[in-house]
Amino acid sequence: MATGTSNIWLTNIRLVAACLIGLLQAAAFPPFSVAGLAWITPGLMLITALGSTGNTPFQSGYLSGLFFWLATLYWLLNIPFAGGPIVGWLALSAYLALYSGIWLWGMWKLFARFKVGASSLDPSSIELGESHQFLGAILFQIPAWKRMLWAFFGAAFWVALEMIRARLIGGFPWNFHGVSQFTMLPLIQISSYTGVYGVSFLIVWFSIAFMLAFGRLITNPKQRWIWAGELWLPVFVIAFCWLWGMRKITQEPQHETRHLKIALIQPSIPQTLIWDPQETTNRFRKLIELSTEALVHKPDLLVWPEAAVPNIVRYDPDLTYPAITNLIHTHKTWLILGADDADPDANSQNFLFYNSSLLVNPKGEFVKTYRKRRLVMFGEYVPFQPFLPFLKWFTPTSVDFQRGDQPVSFSLDDLNINTSVLICFEDIFPHQVREHVFKNSSFLVNITNDGWFKESAAQWQHAINAIFRAVENRISMVRCANNGLSCWIDPYGRIREPFFDAKGTIYGAGYKIIKLALPSSTVQTQATFYQKHGDIFGWICILLCLTTTLVVRIKKDPFGKRVWFKLSG
Repeated sequence: MATGTSNIWLTNIRLVAACLIGLLQAAAFPPFSVAGLAWITPGLMLITALGSTGNTPFQSGYLSGLFFWLATLYWLLNIPFAGGPIVGWLALSAYLALYSGIWLWGMWKLFARFKVGASSLDPSSIELGESHQFLGAILFQIPAWKRMLWAFFGAAFWVALEMIRARLIGGFPWNFHGVSQFTMLPLIQISSYTGVYGVSFLIVWFSIAFMLAFGRLITNPKQRWIWAGELWLPVFVIAFCWLWGMRKITQEPQHETRHLKIALIQPSIPQTLIWDPQETTNRFRKLIELSTEALVHKPDLLVWPEAAVPNIVRYDPDLTYPAITNLIHTHKTWLILGADDADPDANSQNFLFYNSSLLVNPKGEFVKTYRKRRLVMFGEYVPFQPFLPFLKWFTPTSVDFQRGDQPVSFSLDDLNINTSVLICFEDIFPHQVREHVFKNSSFLVNITNDGWFKESAAQWQHAINAIFRAVENRISMVRCANNGLSCWIDPYGRIREPFFDAKGTIYGAGYKIIKLALPSSTVQTQATFYQKHGDIFGWICILLCLTTTLVVRIKKDPFGKRVWFKLSG
């Protein structure tokens, strides 16, 4: 086969393989949740760009990321708004794919390119049938300790990019790589120290080491155990973390516990009805009817999801306000509800609107308000609107919401309970959620409206991200969804008492009475390392990447050889 034809075929194979790897990575998350695939996909991504030149490493990584996000975020297409969802799905996926492209490009840019004799290793001189020889030539002409250092750096680089993704342009920390391990309870306990980033680190570190071990095995098939040298360190660390996590789960503190009876109302209102003013009375009546049925069980606390109340409660004396106060006063229970709220604008005669959660005491009095701090771009506000007014065409809402400025503690005084509310996807931000855990917090509450996405994997993906917030802060989280996973999550990441409708799905209407286990009022729970100190592990990974980059730029790469720095080949 001619060299040029061979190169074209090799490039095409790389790109097709990159797309398939992205789909494999997506299958590690709901709806498929094959957690094991997350342990091999970063290493497979590296193989797709092995020995490539030019922009191929970035292209391979970008395609993997693009197909991963297109497959993972398919539910954005369910938003009932003509045209906008497709644009948003493509634009968001295209943006997020940049991170995997940068990771793969940076990994092979850092990897040293050595000379063999008088000529450098050139992939164009390798026939397709000899690719395993090139694998050995590329990977195993450097000492083992240097390969181990490269694998370790690759995991830190991945975490650094996740840290940036959680913060840049408002942040989108959805489906970090470590989140795929939500069922691996012993492993994810390290999140109480490192956040979810520590789980991502271990998976990527193992995946790169496994790729090196596989390469060692196929290039030296007669030396059966030589591959073990590539894996022993990450396997040892993962085994240690697993055993430590098992100990944490099996030796939970045996505090005297009490139970708080909570009624979670899931009205399952389609988003089209939420936007329809003519349905205001009907959907509010449905909410009251479900609540009345649930209150027969005499719960201590009633919880309504995000956007459950159709009107601005404090300015609606004819419908919602009296109905709510009368219901609560009659049944003598506490209520946490989701509704829009507004304040007069001091600079104009207009109002400032907020996506809010309100606390109502058993007397029917509104006593506390929390206003959402993280708003959904194009769902609750339009970015850059003064400069790019046409962007408003891509949003289904007509109101720009304002951001809240701080977390708020909701005190249920007669129950000796304190909680804090997170609205919608605020529970996917690790660095924000820890701010909602006060010294005297008994549990967290997440109210959400996932009805935007109909009956899809969005609800499950949202819930598994929330699992890590419970583990990171070692605190229970109660979730109440419009349609989705209404349940509570214990401090070790176990989903407890989920709501299922008559069809056995999580999407229908109804209510769920849960008994939330809490330490007795005399027990003071200890804050976790993560809750006290935040993303120290993530910042260390960023610092490591910056330091390595500076060392490579100024002197030599940390492996002792001059790094391949030009992608032109």
